[in-house]
Amino acid sequence: MTYLWLALAFIAAAAIAGALFARHGVRRGEAGKHWKAVGLAFTALAVLTAVFDSVMIGMELFHYDASHILGVKIGLAPIEDFAYPLAGVVALPGLWMWLTGKREGSGSRSSSSTLKGLVPQALLASRPVSWINTAYPFAAAMLLTTREIDWVLVVGTFYFLIPYNLAMYGINDVFDYESDLKNPRKGGIEGALLQPHLHRPMLWLAAITNVPFLVVLAFAGGPALWMSLAVSAFAVVAYSVAGLRFKERPVLDSLTSSTHFVSPAVVGLALAGASVTPGLLILLAAFFLWGMAAHAFGAVQDIEPDRQAGIGSIATVIGARRTVRLAVGLWLVAGLAMLATPWPGPLAAIIAIPYIVNCAPYWNVTDTTAARTNVAWRRFIWLNYGSGFLVTLIFILQWSFTS
Repeated sequence: MTYLWLALAFIAAAAIAGALFARHGVRRGEAGKHWKAVGLAFTALAVLTAVFDSVMIGMELFHYDASHILGVKIGLAPIEDFAYPLAGVVALPGLWMWLTGKREGSGSRSSSSTLKGLVPQALLASRPVSWINTAYPFAAAMLLTTREIDWVLVVGTFYFLIPYNLAMYGINDVFDYESDLKNPRKGGIEGALLQPHLHRPMLWLAAITNVPFLVVLAFAGGPALWMSLAVSAFAVVAYSVAGLRFKERPVLDSLTSSTHFVSPAVVGLALAGASVTPGLLILLAAFFLWGMAAHAFGAVQDIEPDRQAGIGSIATVIGARRTVRLAVGLWLVAGLAMLATPWPGPLAAIIAIPYIVNCAPYWNVTDTTAARTNVAWRRFIWLNYGSGFLVTLIFILQWSFTS
């Protein structure tokens, strides 16, 4: 099969899915705006694809068999490469609008209607906009260590992309239901408001979609992997479930939340059999401090609903102002720590700056005005994509130095 036929298959599937999702998710009279936005998004992605595929091909990080491509190129990027961003922008916006759209319905619910309601709500609960934040650390850690793509990398990346986030955020939305009712942020991009009849099915779905992957991955490694997987899974559960509720234990809440994002990288390193070096430990420590800062700052916006629900957090205990200043300090230390890593690691120190700049205007925020930090939190969500872009460039640079 040539790349052209593979690309056309992706586009065809995406076009069908995108049309169906848009039909059910886009409001009447707004279809034109929807597809215009899709076109603009594809234009932006096409430019980025042309630039960075050309850079990576020019650095000989990969190449295409000439017999499997048409030979039409933009820069050095084969025209077939543009099929994947096209498929993404055609299918995903409609899917998101379908998931977040309000649905009518009342009365008794059968098991089939519950299942139909569970699937879109579970996907919404898993925070698709943040999937990459856990899959990327795993894939990057393993790929940079092994320098090869195998079934373990593919399975692990998929696990940390979707099932892992489904468990982490889905379990949280079940046990946070009472406080989420008082939180205006819930019900969209920042989390689902799972109705009580979906709570038990959600927990079963999290277990069913996670346990098989954990078992398969465990068979691929030894004790170091088993321990890292156990810590990762325990942190996901302990953060939210009744009886543990680490999210209600100040400081431990930030430590556990950071573990959610650093542990996939540790799992990837363990699977790859990476050597433990001082530089690697410093990098992981910097990543961990970044995760703590992110959680602490995110907790500030929820001070009022958390207090109303009787939930303790690092922000409710030390207050909005001190929490913001702590987050700034943690990001600063994380950035400085990267300066002590082997080249080109020090280049990543600059990544801390946008987070500090985003957070610093709330240096003197009070508990009564803490909700205003939601503006910065929403920017934080998108800052992660910019950071991932810069980290990818650094990884490419490292790959070229060591190949």
